[in-house]
Amino acid sequence: MTDEPTTRPDPHAIEGGFFASNEGAGDLSARLADIEARYRGLIDHLPIAIYIDGAGDDDPMIDVSPGIEDLLGVSREDYLREGSDWSDYIHPDDHDAMVEASARSVANETEYHEEFRAVHADGRVVWVREDAVLIRDADGNPLYWLGVCIDITQLVETQRDLHHAQSTYGALVEQIPAIVYQDKTDDSWSTVYVSPQITTLLGVLPEEWTGESKLWSQMLHPDDRDRAIEEVDRGIESGEPYSVEYRMVARDGRVKWFQDTAVMLRDADGNPAYTHGVMLDITERREAEERLTYLAYHDSLTGMPNRAMFDELLELSLARARRADRGVAVLALDVDNFKLINDSLGHEVGDRLIAQIAARLQEATRDTDLVARPGGDEFLMLLADLDQVSPVVDENGAAISAQAVAHRVLEAFEAPFEVDGTELYVTASIGISVFPLDAADATSLLRNADSAVYLAKENGPGGYVLNHLENDGALSKLSLSTRLRKAVEQQDWALHYQPLINLFSGDMFGVEALIRWPDPAGGLVPPGDFIPLAEEMGLIEAIGAWVVEEICRQDALWRDEGLELEIGFNLSPRQLWQPDPVRRIADQIDEAGIDPQRITVEITESTAMHDPDRTLEVLHGFKDHGLKLAIDDFGTGYSSLSRLRYMPVDVLKIDRTFVRDVNADRQSASMVSAIIALASNLQMEPLAEGIETEEEWRFLAARGCSSGQGFLFSKAVPAEEISAMHRRAGMTVIDGGLAV
Repeated sequence: MTDEPTTRPDPHAIEGGFFASNEGAGDLSARLADIEARYRGLIDHLPIAIYIDGAGDDDPMIDVSPGIEDLLGVSREDYLREGSDWSDYIHPDDHDAMVEASARSVANETEYHEEFRAVHADGRVVWVREDAVLIRDADGNPLYWLGVCIDITQLVETQRDLHHAQSTYGALVEQIPAIVYQDKTDDSWSTVYVSPQITTLLGVLPEEWTGESKLWSQMLHPDDRDRAIEEVDRGIESGEPYSVEYRMVARDGRVKWFQDTAVMLRDADGNPAYTHGVMLDITERREAEERLTYLAYHDSLTGMPNRAMFDELLELSLARARRADRGVAVLALDVDNFKLINDSLGHEVGDRLIAQIAARLQEATRDTDLVARPGGDEFLMLLADLDQVSPVVDENGAAISAQAVAHRVLEAFEAPFEVDGTELYVTASIGISVFPLDAADATSLLRNADSAVYLAKENGPGGYVLNHLENDGALSKLSLSTRLRKAVEQQDWALHYQPLINLFSGDMFGVEALIRWPDPAGGLVPPGDFIPLAEEMGLIEAIGAWVVEEICRQDALWRDEGLELEIGFNLSPRQLWQPDPVRRIADQIDEAGIDPQRITVEITESTAMHDPDRTLEVLHGFKDHGLKLAIDDFGTGYSSLSRLRYMPVDVLKIDRTFVRDVNADRQSASMVSAIIALASNLQMEPLAEGIETEEEWRFLAARGCSSGQGFLFSKAVPAEEISAMHRRAGMTVIDGGLAV
């Protein structure tokens, strides 16, 4: 997998093979020293026993590797001591035959290949495969026997019908969908061994692979080449075991996913000698992950995008619209009297009707429009990048475009649907909401569209309603903008903290900091009302800086009380994309003297995937400063699992929409279980949001989710209430924890 060397040492150039002296002369001790330098670092790590025995029948054993202790329970020193005989460890039933075979091999100076039972020091019977060869000097005179003993007990026990352990081992290896290789760590980085599976998996002969060191990089998938080479080089430079996943293109054009796991072996002086690796074929696993991703963001009945993907793409469309002064429209559609069809004709007919409706909606909308099915008889349509100015009439262009689509959709419903030979006449009601005409964010667009649907139904089936903000609504937004700017200037904010709970013990180990805006008229302004507006007005950076400053101040007060908590806070998209966000936040934390390991930076899943390369750079920056990282609202965005695994994330927060009724909702249960397993496989901690019932708590804990938050334990409360909790019961929020 590296450049071809200009010269390649030939392990067979000297009679006796790789472990023979390349001098071919000199006294025995000099040759043994040469051997020691060449193979000691390798064999000490192998789970086998390698030995050097005298050439004559009466010559003593010269050396044996430390593997003898694992094999027979005998130390190297005891095995080599005077008076010890190797045959003492052979099982009585095999003793005579093995001694005779050994004597015959010594007398005839022939290779020795035998399988026999040995008795371990603890009394266990160990099956051993022993192979030995006689090493000669340049003149053909015997020097010593070089042998290897392998513990084949497991092979013998699992495949007793096979008489030869070597054939058993070969049969097993041939079934493993993996390529085993060994690379030199000299300047050549040439491959000295690759297993035959490379032919099956990539269509390359082993001799081709070992003869051309650039084949690995040449066969890497173009989209993975730079990343894979960089990660492998980084793993090699570290000298530590590493694992990299990438795609390769086989000779026949097939794309194969591999998990390349390798370890560095060193010589007796501690210098790198070889890289041993296994390229495991994980194509089926990756394809399964892709199918899981597809199912997570598509409706299984129609194949359409589901609500999760719709929400993600709606947010992206709004972001583009704000930058380019464009319009966005959301159309919500409900099939009229669909329950009557289900009750009369059955759910199977209802499902087939829904599939036909989905097809007509696709035909009635533009290729650039998104049609999604959240569930039941509901559909959502997203019209993005709309002109706000109409060239024909003095009305909002986005609203006109949305009404035109609504007309086409309703016309598409005029023809009957035929299901199982039955003609069905179906109507639908549509509600329309337009950005920025009557909504400033995704939540408001969807809420207004839903409200408009109900108005359309009240007006009679088969129609649509365009939602409008009245003048007082516009004045309300203007007033909110003015008050928001004043609040930023005067820092009229408060932080509330929601406890983070160990779901097994009931102990509070941390908090999530959530910003609140006290309304001068009383109460609190909901974050959903002012955060999107702050993003739009470019005020979120100042608010974010205040949040970190306040966390540092409050943490100092808690530490004075003897209370040390992990503290998480949310990083908005605008903060993530600002110049050098790592330095801004890390400097504040460093100046406050807080251990960065107690601070968790949270970003939403959709934010992380908006610009994955930029996100990865920023996350590594936070990680380099010691901060913990969390992906918030996981499961609601459109994640690329292949990118997620390379993000240095510590915590995966499961969105509350999946947690709600997870103990009773089979689909939610499957999704949550999959996310918990995914987090475990990626060595991340799963944390469930929005736990409201004990049943949800028990379900999550039973599935291995160790952390959570929600109203069952506590809502977000002022800092002094967190202190009060600590004074009352230490860190325990719910007495007795949970018996799972």
